[in-house]
This record gives sequence, C-alpha cells and structure tokens, in this order.
Amino acid sequence: MIPIKTESAWRGTADCRRCGIRDMVLFADLREEDFNLIHAPIDDLEYAAGQPLLRMGETATSLYTLRSGVIKLVRNTVDGRQRIVRVLRSGDVVGLEALMGPTYDSDAIALTPIKVCRLPLQVIQRLNRETPRLHQRLLEQWHHSLKEADDWLAELNFGNARQRVAGLILKMRSAHDPEVCTLFSREDMGAMLDLKLETVSRTLNAFAREGLVEPMDKIGRVYRVVDAERLRAPKGD
Repeated sequence: MIPIKTESAWRGTADCRRCGIRDMVLFADLREEDFNLIHAPIDDLEYAAGQPLLRMGETATSLYTLRSGVIKLVRNTVDGRQRIVRVLRSGDVVGLEALMGPTYDSDAIALTPIKVCRLPLQVIQRLNRETPRLHQRLLEQWHHSLKEADDWLAELNFGNARQRVAGLILKMRSAHDPEVCTLFSREDMGAMLDLKLETVSRTLNAFAREGLVEPMDKIGRVYRVVDAERLRAPKGD
C-alpha cells in the first residue's frame, strides 16, 4: 500500500462533498445533515499495481469506494487455480459482502495503480441505521454487484476464444474514449476468460493482423479499437 494521502481524521468531510465521482458511489444520496453523522476517519489511499487491497477470508472491517484505476476480484477454484470473477472500475464499491458476513469472499488486487476511499464498517452501519436513503443505496449496490459478477462470468465464458477475447476488449473500453481499450497481463486475461496464456496471445495477435485492433504501447496493454462491429461478431477459431 502507498498511503500518499491518508487523513488521520476526516477533516470536515469536504473531500466527500466535492468528490468527482460522488454521484457514482455510496454517498450520492446523502444530504448535508447526513455528513454530520460521520465521525470515524475515512482514509484516502493509493495502491500500486499488483498490491492486494483485501484478502479472501480476512475479517471484514471496511468497504472501499474505487476513485480511479482497476481492481480484479479473485477466487480460488477447487483445483487450486485462480479465477477472476469480476473487474471493478471507478465508482464501484469493494467489499460489500462485509455487510452480510464476517469475512471478505474474494481477493481484491490492483490491476493498475488505484485510488480508494476506505470506509470503516462502523460508519456504514451507523448511516445505514439513521439514513434510510443510504440503506436503499446499499441494497441497490449489493444487487448490482451480484448481477455484474453473474453477467461477467456468463458473457466472458461463453463461446470460443475469439468471442471471449473480443468480449473482454469491448468491455474494457474507456468510458471517455470508446476507441481505447486498456487490458491486463496475458495471465490475468487467461484467468478471466478461462483460456491458456498462449491462446490469449495468439488471439490478440490475430485481431491486430486482421485490423480489428491496433496496439498503442510496446507491452500490449493498450489497444485502439479499429472495428468494434467486427469484434462483436468475430469469426470462429
């Protein structure tokens, strides 16, 4: 963890009120008087790529709102393999299972450098009791989280290798520039799509040769989506 900016006490809640992604996260529906209920520190933290934010089985003490960057949620399969069950981006909430049970149910690991706000569970529980708007927001977030995980597994594990890789490319396009897609290591992509590393590399290279995507960096993480329509209906293996 890189604690670039950590408030030892949350100073007047000014940052949350002015947060650029506030409308996307838990505090979107809070009013001015609701902020006065918050007394525990809310920390503004940064993590480097590859660092764990939380671990499966750890005692759940906090929720996290993701302000920037990308996080993978990882679970171990019965045969010992790691499986990425969801990817989180700006505005998502990490660790919602803390509201339902004593431990976290997945590893949360930074895929890119990330910035998060750590919300102590006691803060959420108090607001939940005293602010019905937040209670409704939490229920909506929980339902959304479950649906996203189900959709992720269903959509990205259906079809042949080309269809799976194409689906991931389309999902990972930037919200600000849909022609730009930022991917991860081939190992991570294989874990997401249940494909071998060699298959992922071969498929990406084929897409580049066919003019569907164009590499924008030397390590093969950033691509320009040249032909989204053909990616939506890629030919078979």
